[in-house]
Amino acid sequence: MNLSTTYLGLKLRTPLIPAASPLSEDLDSLKRMEDAGASAIVFHSLFEEQIRRESETLLQHLKGTESLEEVLAYFPEPDDFHFGPGRYLLNLVKAKQALGIPIIASLNGTSFGGWTTFARAIEKAGADALELNIYSIPTDPEVTADDIEASYFTILASLKAQLKIPVALKLSPFFTNFARFARQLDFHGADGLVLFNRFYQPDVDLETRAITPTIKLSTSEAMRLPLRWIAMLRGRIRASLAATSGIHSGTDALKMLMAGADVTMLCSVLLRRGIEHIGVIEREMCEWLEQHGCESVEQIKGSLSQLNCPDPSAFERAQYIRALAVDRKFESPT
Repeated sequence: MNLSTTYLGLKLRTPLIPAASPLSEDLDSLKRMEDAGASAIVFHSLFEEQIRRESETLLQHLKGTESLEEVLAYFPEPDDFHFGPGRYLLNLVKAKQALGIPIIASLNGTSFGGWTTFARAIEKAGADALELNIYSIPTDPEVTADDIEASYFTILASLKAQLKIPVALKLSPFFTNFARFARQLDFHGADGLVLFNRFYQPDVDLETRAITPTIKLSTSEAMRLPLRWIAMLRGRIRASLAATSGIHSGTDALKMLMAGADVTMLCSVLLRRGIEHIGVIEREMCEWLEQHGCESVEQIKGSLSQLNCPDPSAFERAQYIRALAVDRKFESPT
């Protein structure tokens, strides 16, 4: 069965890519992912806060450096981070030496600044692509939607001007007109869009009366939002589309591909069921394709996008009204 696909210009054996997570911090885990069937891996994230701890003077030295050893020398390890910038680059180099599949580096930040310059060091370390996770929750009521979107365009333009490797943006769905925003990112040179980021959501501890961090693993229910938007964007932008959040089975992955995703990214399922579950998902995909007379994923990719779906309104408000009508049939009599 031919499961091959293309993402960010990279030819991949399958659409199954482990997302950035603590699992990709360890070289042995990376090797296990490759052995289990991962076609590429998103390296664990390096955060803007980690890089900003280094002085602006040292960051400026990145401009014009000619060797990885010079770059590493500028980044002493911070004491309060598990992985500082120097360690991140070293681990990336080791991963590239040990693995035979593409490695997509991950930068996580919120603002335009010197931290984006570090992307050049990531490219020099051998990353095949860069995933930029702009994790920002606006809290200032004076900041407009245009201001927020403009900051994304500025960061993207800065990276594209510095790098030769492709750049994907991992996004949240919280934009006034996501379709227009996605098209503008495409216009500004984004090579791929990763839909969607799952934000940390705080909770309240009633006993201590404190705000507490909570991280909950996704379920398959979480895939419906990215599925909808991928289906609506497929064929309308040039950028590659990656589905993330809620993909736990071969069935989930196939649905995303039919909607129009080029790849599907796995995280919660690997944390819950183990790295080897990548192989289970691949077998489930192959079995379904064989049972339905398909020889490749290309035959089904985008077949149920909004452009190709027999009922394009299935992704819009009209279908919401129909769904409410169906729900009423199952209401208990009063």
